[in-house]
Amino acid sequence: MPRSIWKGSISFGLVQIPVALYPAEEPDELHFTQLDRRTMAPIRYERVNRETGEPVSWDDIVRGYPYEKGEYVVLSDEDLRRANVEATQTVDILDFVDASEIDPIYYDKPYFLAPASQNGKKRSPVTAYVLLREALRKTGKVGIAKVVIRTREHIAAVRPHGRGLVLNLLRFAHELRSDEELDLPEMDAQGKGLGKRELEMAERLVAEMATAWEPEKYKDEYRDDVMKLIERKVKSGRTTAPAEPVEEERHRRATGTVDLIALLKKSLGQKGEKAANDEANSGAKDGAKDGRRAPEEGGKSRVRKAEAPKRKGRSSRRAA
Repeated sequence: MPRSIWKGSISFGLVQIPVALYPAEEPDELHFTQLDRRTMAPIRYERVNRETGEPVSWDDIVRGYPYEKGEYVVLSDEDLRRANVEATQTVDILDFVDASEIDPIYYDKPYFLAPASQNGKKRSPVTAYVLLREALRKTGKVGIAKVVIRTREHIAAVRPHGRGLVLNLLRFAHELRSDEELDLPEMDAQGKGLGKRELEMAERLVAEMATAWEPEKYKDEYRDDVMKLIERKVKSGRTTAPAEPVEEERHRRATGTVDLIALLKKSLGQKGEKAANDEANSGAKDGAKDGRRAPEEGGKSRVRKAEAPKRKGRSSRRAA
């Protein structure tokens, strides 16, 4: 079980719900070590005293706020907590809003909220936790709250997720840049050279590619490809030889003027061929199971020979 990074309570109205905060993401990133290309030795980064140049251990490092040049106020974790105990130990729900009203651009980092004991000895009742979870689920609302995590105050959304509650950190409005400074096309699609036919074909393509949301089917293929490249380099013994640069134009996708109608037709055709192939393969499998005729290319048909009776004592079956 992961360690909680924060303990406090959810507060809305007069209700207090003891909770613990857990990371809800586990980034699977590639981590590289920086090397000196001349000797392939790792480059080390040290925490050193600027005046003496001596290394400093983590145990000797404290947090300081500069109030004058060269002068600091030292603050410990307990100092920061005492500055505003309520703010540092409470997910304070200010409002409830419709989940659909929050633009996805505001969502930042997710955390799990789990029931927690107030005194660390007893298992706290989960009635209030379940009450909030089900109230949010049935109303379609999310709680907009303020919470302090690691010395910074955040705005967050508290929402139901399966059997639990998730606290999604949100970006403040002032943290988002306006798109007014960008050269973007106007909302009027017809005024930008798009005809009704192009739009209808684009809508049809979107409809044909529409499917249910299954996050598990999307993989980090780039990471897999990089790992395969690393394995090939290890097997070949060329671990220190970087690849030679190639012309960028060779790998860049074509841009510029395009025939939208032609591209949309080709895309729709590919989707139609895939659907037809899937249907044909499905029919072939069904026909193979019961000996029926299965269609082949060119309109011809073939008949699958009946399988020989199963011999006694054989435990294997012929693959259909």
